Amino acid sequence: MEKEKKISRTELIALIVSSCIGTGIFGITSDVSKAAAPGPALLAWLFVGLGILALVLCLNNLSQKRPDLEAGIFSYAGAGFGPLGEFISGWSYWLSAWLGNIAFATMLMSAIGTFIPFFAGGQNVPSILGAIIFCWLLTILVNNGVESASFINFIGTIFKIVPLILFVILMFIFFKGGMFTADFWGQVANNMSKGTVTGSIGEQIKGSLMTMIWVFIGVEGASVMAHRAKTRKEAEQASTIGFILLVLIYVLISILPYGTLTRAQLASAGQPALGYVLKSVVGAWGATIINLGLIVSTIISWLSWTMLPAETTMLAAEDKAMPKVWGKVNAKGAPTTSLYITAILQTIFLFSLLFTQEAYEFAYSLCTAAILFSYLLVGLYQMKFSAGRKEWGQFMIGLLAAAFQLACMFLAGWQEVLLVSISFIPGFIIYYQACHENKRPISLSEKLVMGIILLLSLVAILFIMTGVIKIS
Repeated sequence: MEKEKKISRTELIALIVSSCIGTGIFGITSDVSKAAAPGPALLAWLFVGLGILALVLCLNNLSQKRPDLEAGIFSYAGAGFGPLGEFISGWSYWLSAWLGNIAFATMLMSAIGTFIPFFAGGQNVPSILGAIIFCWLLTILVNNGVESASFINFIGTIFKIVPLILFVILMFIFFKGGMFTADFWGQVANNMSKGTVTGSIGEQIKGSLMTMIWVFIGVEGASVMAHRAKTRKEAEQASTIGFILLVLIYVLISILPYGTLTRAQLASAGQPALGYVLKSVVGAWGATIINLGLIVSTIISWLSWTMLPAETTMLAAEDKAMPKVWGKVNAKGAPTTSLYITAILQTIFLFSLLFTQEAYEFAYSLCTAAILFSYLLVGLYQMKFSAGRKEWGQFMIGLLAAAFQLACMFLAGWQEVLLVSISFIPGFIIYYQACHENKRPISLSEKLVMGIILLLSLVAILFIMTGVIKIS
């Protein structure tokens, strides 16, 4: 019976693809074209692809050589940097996960609003209440068994990629080489008046980074769920295959439209941008298909990201990096307490969308910035672990992964990184509770790290008050 409850390699691949392919892919055409012409966009994909590949290789290497670390991505941080390292990684990942769900909620209700005007815009009171209902229905589903939810996720993933495949086929059919190469490097001066950025290649690449990283969040899903896989080898294979599929899908969907519409037209597209592109190319039926695909895609991704944050806090609690209450499971093995705590926080935060002008962009930017902390600690531990074993090839892979995350923090998301630091004010209270519960004193080095992060949080609050950082 136990074997039947394990998640297969195919289901893990579906979990990765579903976790990553959510709302972001349906708007990526417009988001990328605002920041970059096709040439710089391709270079940005190469840069991001190498950085994410390094992360995947780190996760596979550590999963193979440290199978004793059940919590995967979080316990790597713990093994390398102690309980506080694991807490920072787990807290950041958990925060990223449910902030991503807020972005899903906004886009989902907006898409439903195209068919039911009652929900138009995605940020009115009916939309908020509808999103809360979705939140709790998915929570209850996962609470009835993570493995059964993963099977539903697998079936849903098949259905949601069909509109994306159709989009790629149509883009190939209507592709015009002359239009694609007309402004390949983004140096045409009149782009400035059409909602796009005209600057150096480096500036265009920089402007694309957060959007591209956002659509890769979830690629580590097989590592998080590795302890539920049939074998760790299958979890590693799922990570690699999932990554390859994602790169192929993202590059095709974001780059091919440059050959069907001008960059200015793509940048000014309404959301979901893929619907706008298809409507311009084949008519209204194209937009209808994309909106239907977006609704299915968002619900299934939301399901994945209901599983992952709860799994995060449960594993951290098992490693004593969080209070025991976060790790309690029900008779079906689902982390009930963690699921409900997360759902309650999402419910509260959803009401804040009534007062935010750009809820989707704000939520996904914070989501992306938060997870950079978790990814950074994986790269750093790979370096530490490999240096100890004198495996210098693996050390260089870890160095590449860590350097990539730091580059993204400083180049593209420093404001969001500062905002994420504010979340550690209540976070460190929870960490103190875990230390007290397990009779473990907080070391001097831990106090120093906590002090630095809290200082950054005070800087962030000051920047918000003075208008340096805008959150609306």
